Amino acid sequence: MLFMKDLICPPFSVTIGATVPTGFEHTAAEEVHEKIGAVARVSKDRGRIYFEITTDNLPKVHHLKSVDNLFVVVEYYENYQFKDSKEEALLDFQQLASTLPWTNALEVWKMNNSVKKKRSRRRGAANSKPKPSSDASDPEKLQTEPEALQEKDEQKDACAEQETDPQTEQDSETQEQAENKPLKFRVTCNRAGDKHSFTSNDAARDFGGAVQEFFQWKADMTKFDVEVLLNIHNNEVVIGIALTEESLHRRNITHFGPTTLRSTLAYGMLRLCKPQVSDVIVDPMCGTGAIPLEGVIEWTHSFFLSGDNHDMAVSRTVNNINHIVKRRQDGGSASPGLPIDTAQWDLCHLPMRTSSVDIITTDMPFGKRMGSKKKNWDLYPSCLREMARVCRPGTGRAVVLTQDKKCFQKALVRMSGLWRKSHTVWVNVGGLHAGVFVLRRTGANFGTTPEDVREPHRAPESQEEGVSLS
Repeated sequence: MLFMKDLICPPFSVTIGATVPTGFEHTAAEEVHEKIGAVARVSKDRGRIYFEITTDNLPKVHHLKSVDNLFVVVEYYENYQFKDSKEEALLDFQQLASTLPWTNALEVWKMNNSVKKKRSRRRGAANSKPKPSSDASDPEKLQTEPEALQEKDEQKDACAEQETDPQTEQDSETQEQAENKPLKFRVTCNRAGDKHSFTSNDAARDFGGAVQEFFQWKADMTKFDVEVLLNIHNNEVVIGIALTEESLHRRNITHFGPTTLRSTLAYGMLRLCKPQVSDVIVDPMCGTGAIPLEGVIEWTHSFFLSGDNHDMAVSRTVNNINHIVKRRQDGGSASPGLPIDTAQWDLCHLPMRTSSVDIITTDMPFGKRMGSKKKNWDLYPSCLREMARVCRPGTGRAVVLTQDKKCFQKALVRMSGLWRKSHTVWVNVGGLHAGVFVLRRTGANFGTTPEDVREPHRAPESQEEGVSLS
């Protein structure tokens, strides 16, 4: 809990580390600069960024949409010199623990716990509200605060002028009692590189033993209070303290499909589209709705359409939308709903007028867990042709994720009169090397190029193949 003595303490600067979807490091850095005003540095180890904040901006960090996990940096070594022998290298780790500047990082960890407890308390208050009998048995309508209201409340909580309430005093007493007990901790080591004489387990064991001796904490691998991170990438070493217990990518989805796309990856794809006010944005293979849900929360002045031709995918998307609407209503939002609609359709025969859509963003079937590589050779060209029909010539754009890169690039060549590739972002999706292709609609009107006169193939009958893969 954050005591009043902590509240009146002036903010100080710390370095925050964040794990992000591999390939979207620069996209995440753009969001950090846009929302916090900090300049982020991309790590040598792909999938991580680092940026400095003052502690009064800590609540804002938890509202970044492109980051998976957060940690505060204790110390950073750009070119750590490891000893040649295993014994000497591990001895260095043991000696390192007592020399690190832990104070500020642990203070941030305490502040972060305060933020999480207050958010949890507000969720509990929302859950205690009386509900209509018709909703009493609906497990999917979880009640939490909307994003904007949460951020506003957390900023108020961090304000020094805020008065204490009985709950705050009670929590303070509880923490004072808890502080008399030794903290439980664990060390997690993430190591990459082939020039180390030790394993990740070796480093975590020896460094953890030294941390335990220095702080007199109790080691616990499962029910820990503090997670100390030891990240090693070749000669780069970063020691940190985790600020998140689970990945932030699980924020909006309550109904998961067999291949649900991570929310952080969906957000990164949407940022590549650069949505504008009044844009019509379509996901023709929405799966569980991860992409349109991220979009409708962040870009409230655009309109989103999502669909799939598998009835279970459409049902999951509708349930996830209802969850967000209910969450906002419980938080006090007066908005009647979200600018989003969902339909069941054939992605090769979309029920939309020609040249009526500004942006298309979707996760196409990889042909691994959903669909097949063979079917993709027919599906991809037909999909690109129909996407070109509904997209506005000259200004329309598309962002498409697929692991079946060869098939997609062949299909793109066939549709070269309708689409131009702007660039490709290479990403790691569930251990698969995939590509996010950023496309621009050519200025050719649909019906005037050789590519669009051929009769498109119909989509596969069972198209939960259109569901995204993570």
